[in-house]
Amino acid sequence: MGTIATLKKGQRAIITEFSVDVIPLKLLEMGCLPGNEVSLVQTAPFKDPLYININGSHLAIRKETAAQITIELIIN
Repeated sequence: MGTIATLKKGQRAIITEFSVDVIPLKLLEMGCLPGNEVSLVQTAPFKDPLYININGSHLAIRKETAAQITIELIIN
């Protein structure tokens, strides 16, 4: 168990839970929901924001927000 903020480049995970109060509605609309797969594509030079892929949608997310989304790593 970890958060999106702890993902390393190329790692894949399944979103398990998060607090609706801290997640912007736009992220929910883009598919940032429990059960969906997420992977880290790239990080900015100072590690913020994170560039992620959620079910085929690419988006940038602040590390502060990513730290609020709990994940379970997919082991290949």
